[in-house]
Amino acid sequence: MSIDWQNFTPWASLAGGLLIGTSAGLLAWRAGRILGVSGLVEGLFVRDREWTARLALIAGLVLAPVLLGLVHPLAAPVPDVGWPAVVIGGLLVGFGTRLGSGCTSGHGVCGLSRLSPRSLVATALFMASAIATVFVVRHLV
Repeated sequence: MSIDWQNFTPWASLAGGLLIGTSAGLLAWRAGRILGVSGLVEGLFVRDREWTARLALIAGLVLAPVLLGLVHPLAAPVPDVGWPAVVIGGLLVGFGTRLGSGCTSGHGVCGLSRLSPRSLVATALFMASAIATVFVVRHLV
């Protein structure tokens, strides 16, 4: 195993992690809510008093890379597979978040910081699934 030094981005990754952690902390402190992006997206289909807050947070997630791209040009992602595989992968992720009662942000960021046993199991399963998928795709397919 070797590190791809050309694409190694520890500072950008650290900054992103700090922003996610800060956002999660502020949301918990100000609104008393857990930052779970899958739950926020699901909540967009229900018009209630928190709908505009959900929409603002999702808009921020979408607009942040657009604004960063204006300041610092970003390389366009090029999937190694066709669009049908990308769509199927997205649907499987959506199914997994429903099955696991949350996503990586809800369980991995907020749940682990609250010492939730359920989130520990969910995060361990996310990671094991990711490791297995990379192994199968890189070495067996």
